[in-house]
Parts: sequence; C-alpha cells; structure tokens
Amino acid sequence: MSAPEQTVVSVEGVTKTFAHGNVTALQGIDLSLAPREFVSLIGPSGCGKSTLLRVIGDLLEPTAGRVTINGKSAREARSDGDYGIVFQDAVLFDWRTVAKNIALPLEMLGWDRQRRKERVAAMLDLVELNGFADHHPWQLSGGMQQRVAIARALAFEPALMLMDEPFGALDEMTRERLNLELLSIWEQTENTVVFVTHSIAEAVFLSTRVVVMSPRPGRIAGAIEIDLPYPRTVETREDARFFELVTRVRELLRLRGEHLLPEEEAALE
Repeated sequence: MSAPEQTVVSVEGVTKTFAHGNVTALQGIDLSLAPREFVSLIGPSGCGKSTLLRVIGDLLEPTAGRVTINGKSAREARSDGDYGIVFQDAVLFDWRTVAKNIALPLEMLGWDRQRRKERVAAMLDLVELNGFADHHPWQLSGGMQQRVAIARALAFEPALMLMDEPFGALDEMTRERLNLELLSIWEQTENTVVFVTHSIAEAVFLSTRVVVMSPRPGRIAGAIEIDLPYPRTVETREDARFFELVTRVRELLRLRGEHLLPEEEAALE
C-alpha cells in the first residue's frame, strides 16, 4: 500500500507476537494515514484490529517493524501528546466531576487553572454537554459518558485520535446519533482518526477509507475509499451509494475471510 505524500501515521512491516500462547496477532502490516483522514479498521473478531491500534498508540510494542507518528517514533509521539485515545469503556473517574475528568490530561501537562478552565468550557461546548460540568459520571447516560471521554481525549489538541470501538456497547439509536456528533467534532477539529469497529455500516458512514483486515494473523486484506460527500447526515444512510459501499466492504470481508465462523460473519452485518 503506497504512502501518501504527507503522513501522520506510518506503519511499516509491523508484526506482533504474544509470547504467552505464542500467538501471532499481526503479520507484516503496512499502512499510512494522511492528515485529516478518518480510517476505520474492520475485520472478524481476533483479527488484530485493537492490537494494531494499541501498537500505533505505543500501548504495545511491535515484535518487528516500526511505527512513526508525524515523523517521530510512537514512544516520542506519546510523550509529546500527539494523540488521544478513546476506548469502548469511557474510563472516567467517578469521584471527579465531568469538568475535572476533561481537565485531567491538562493538569498532567501543567496547564494553569485559568487556561484549563477555558479549554474545558470549549470542550463541553464542542461535545454539547454545557450544563453538565459539575455532574459526576454516574449521573450520565452511557452516550454522555463517551462524549466526556472524547472531550478529554481532544482537550490537549492531539493531531491523531485513536478510537477502539467507542460506541460498541451502546444501543443502535444512541450509536447512530453519536456517529453524527463524532463527524461534526472531526470536521471542526481537523484531527486524523483511526477508528476500530465491527460494524460495516458504521465504518462506511464515518470514514474516508475503510481498511479490511483478514483473520488472524491479522493482515491488511484491502482498503476501500469512501467517496460519500461530507457533511454526512441521516439521509446518507439511505443513499444508493452508501449501500453500494457497504456491499463492497462486506464482499471484501467475505473474500478474505474464508475461515469466518457464522457468528463472526453475523457480527459484521
């Protein structure tokens, strides 16, 4: 896969083997992301999507190959605050208010109180949670908690957002609403996004490009450019081109997933 002229993320020949159980999760991964791309990783359970995300984020070290973020090693990029991470679980601290959860990375970076206050206010406005600054996470719905997690990850203005099935545990209506909100945030912040999902429809709706991974050991089976215009709306999901692209992703998954179990294929619908 050829690299764009400019790259935010460059993954070259990455293999990841876990010594415990001698499991090769990733093998020979090559992937490049250009500025402001929204790239979804999709594939069957156990194909290494989340492992690849964690290698990019320097939460796991590759067994072979290398990752660079904005020309720096993944370790340097993490130290420099080049990316934010959002997981399926919002991972908020119940004893801290919404505002203090969002401010946490800013405190760790040494921002002064006034600068933190102004940034938190801007983030609350961005994720449409004005009026909830003094609430605690346990007082919020699951969707609202994920919006807090997104605000916290964006608070220090990272160039790259890594999102590991952030809406996977939510009901379908909440998930679709948050898809729209995430796109609105992305269009305003100009981040590059790597997004892991099991949902073909979600991947197509959100992305500029969908990268399909094969069953373990995870490899890049192919990539599909998503040429749906932005901004995307509820009507986008009813467009004929949307269904064509969903079908193309599904066919590539089936072509490269000869060993998928029926329940794995069903999970990708």
